[in-house]
Amino acid sequence: MKVQLHPVELPLEYEFTIARGSINVQRSLIVELEHEGVHGFGEVTENPYYGHTIESMSESIQKQLPMIESNTFTAPDQLWTQLFPKFKKDLFALSAIDLAAYDLAGKLSGRWTYEILDLSWDQIPDSSYTIGIDSIETMLAKLNAHPGWSHYKIKLGTDHDVDIIRALRDHSIATFRIDANCGWTAKQTVKNSVALKELGVEFIEQPLPADASDDDHQFVYKNAALPIVADESCQVEADVERCAGRFHGVNVKLCKCGGLTPAVRMLKQAKSLGLKTMVGCMVESSVGISGAAQLAPLLDYADLDGAVLIAKDVAEGVEIDCGKIKLSGRFGSGIEFLTGPKPGAWETVESDE
Repeated sequence: MKVQLHPVELPLEYEFTIARGSINVQRSLIVELEHEGVHGFGEVTENPYYGHTIESMSESIQKQLPMIESNTFTAPDQLWTQLFPKFKKDLFALSAIDLAAYDLAGKLSGRWTYEILDLSWDQIPDSSYTIGIDSIETMLAKLNAHPGWSHYKIKLGTDHDVDIIRALRDHSIATFRIDANCGWTAKQTVKNSVALKELGVEFIEQPLPADASDDDHQFVYKNAALPIVADESCQVEADVERCAGRFHGVNVKLCKCGGLTPAVRMLKQAKSLGLKTMVGCMVESSVGISGAAQLAPLLDYADLDGAVLIAKDVAEGVEIDCGKIKLSGRFGSGIEFLTGPKPGAWETVESDE
């Protein structure tokens, strides 16, 4: 099996700001697996907040090339199980390999990735469109520039959060979802939730820091006027059970948990615990979004607009059309990679079995 790494830079349509900072360009690593002349693709984005860079993730994969190359590749989940002990400290890198493996397996067998996951493509939720923190005028401009979505996810974490939603509500009847990215206190969350409920907000995502006290999480869970969905508090499989009784739902990110293989288990466990299910994304290309979209049949909520937020994509695949998740005409996750790394800009790993 051949492995190639394609580091790419994704310019954004707008500067993207959350409570932790801003970006104009997203650096991303595309992992390509080739077997029997068929190519599968996965993606993981650089994330300084979690300590993962293009260089560190590339190094993690390079160290395990012999194991990846020697795999007989009978099933993606078996590859994940074999690799997991070596990637415990870099689940971001493992997630990209796992995504590529499912895309490859589907193309080899003539099936969609969701079929390999034993899912049926029905009752698919719409994705939200994300509006980052900015001046109210600019946030309104972003809203008006992307009409027709049934759901908008609004990033908050300012000293005038409710005013932002009030202003946006004057221009849209769509459902709003709030993501505070750990930017509120417990008392702020409860207070804000009352006003936000009156403004037609559906839920609040991760208002408290992940390391907030259990008392604070319980206070919010019991007193907030809106459902609370975990993001930073639900990163890996062991976190799901801890979220029960502290959150009303979980947002699973493939890069944090290690890919589709563990994500399916997390979502099914969440459902068994009575939690609402959601899959989110980073600002990323259609490579990552196409893989994550395969989990849509398991979801109550979807936030898969990452490729809509960039100015120029590097791939074709699943399309998010005003929130509607549309599969491509290709098997696997439907990915066609359109470009490679700039010559000489990054190291490309290529190895034949």
